[in-house]
Amino acid sequence: MSVMQTSQLKSGRIFGDRETEEFVYMPAGEMGVENPLCVYETKTRRDDVTIDEALRLIRVRSLRPTRHPRLGDTSC
Repeated sequence: MSVMQTSQLKSGRIFGDRETEEFVYMPAGEMGVENPLCVYETKTRRDDVTIDEALRLIRVRSLRPTRHPRLGDTSC
């Protein structure tokens, strides 16, 4: 698990790929919670995922910090 990516997720940073319209982020309401959930968003769906799954998706989908079309730079 990447410490830097974990820290960025927990601070509201959005990871994604604007071309494929895939995004992973932690909603503001989950910040500071003991076992937070993150969101994995695609063109057609939006799913809750654990932080470990969010980090796996960031790694395997090669998602980078980006600007979300609705949320902007952060989820806060």
